[in-house]
Amino acid sequence: MKITGFELRRIAMPLVAPFRTSFGVETARDVLLVRAATPDGDGWGECVAMSEPLYSPEYADGAADVITRFLAPRLLAAGEVGPLDVARLLEPVRGHRMAKAALETAVLDAWLRARGESFGAYLGAVRDRVPAGVSVGIMDSVPALLDAVGGYLEQGYLRIKLKIEPGWDVAPVRAVRERFGDDVLLQVDANAAYTLADARVLAALDDFDLLLIEQPLAEDDLRQHAELARLLRTPICLDESIESAKDAADALLLGACRIINVKPGRVGGYLEARRIHDLAQAHGAAVWCGGMLETGLGRAANVALAALPGFTLPGDTSASDRYFAQDVTEPFVLANGHVAVPAGPGLGVEPLPDVLASLTTSTTWLPSA
Repeated sequence: MKITGFELRRIAMPLVAPFRTSFGVETARDVLLVRAATPDGDGWGECVAMSEPLYSPEYADGAADVITRFLAPRLLAAGEVGPLDVARLLEPVRGHRMAKAALETAVLDAWLRARGESFGAYLGAVRDRVPAGVSVGIMDSVPALLDAVGGYLEQGYLRIKLKIEPGWDVAPVRAVRERFGDDVLLQVDANAAYTLADARVLAALDDFDLLLIEQPLAEDDLRQHAELARLLRTPICLDESIESAKDAADALLLGACRIINVKPGRVGGYLEARRIHDLAQAHGAAVWCGGMLETGLGRAANVALAALPGFTLPGDTSASDRYFAQDVTEPFVLANGHVAVPAGPGLGVEPLPDVLASLTTSTTWLPSA
């Protein structure tokens, strides 16, 4: 497939409500979209890097720069390029997995559209809809948290994830359990906010029958996660620590986790995400699909990934209106606690031209030589 150029498009997406985690508060998404142009049509990819390097070292401006100066030129100079070639061509550039994932997704989308094949079919999806969970940020008070959780349960979400940090952990989890009962699928996410010295506090969460504790310790602390896992009954899930299938293998072999949150942008793309899925299945470990407040373009790909057979836990595959009053595509909607997997070619969704134009803050065209 000949790529005639890449368009980098920045769009501003205000959130319906502030989203607070242990590393900061987001009120809007500064999204970098990548469009791969080919003679047979276009493909889209979404870079999930945040505006600041808080979740990971990557950030949106940096991703745009490395794509412009180093990554896109390698693909544009390669002649005929298929999706399986992208990682190999970009491998000499160290890191920058979120930027690489956006390019790979755009190429894969264009390639699949030309073939008339859906993302889900190509990845190996076995379901036409996936159970939807929702992530609930840190609130100003427990009553505010209970109101938010109650609202999401009324909407039909099948799993609740609570963001936690030191000082906001045992009490809010206890309050949610007491209010909504033991039947609610409940998990917590620390975003690396704790240390091994906090083991006693984290062990107190064992009383609440949680599905998992996500990324309690720093991303480079696999050995300490393994030690913590021996002290807790609740399964540990790793997120930030897993940047590749190799990382996933190391974590599972060390006993650092029993569950993996697969975020395609974090691991370099959907093909590497599928490798992690396959590895986890071979080791008897559970996986689920995490989210990075994606627009409908990124959400379409995530939902397709979450339909693979090893994704046995509800993911962060919320409806569009969880985060955005107006999505850049036709919105994903919640139906009986599930979100439908797009069945059309490629991602199965398209940006709405008028909406995309209204949200765009800048565009850059990177032509082939």
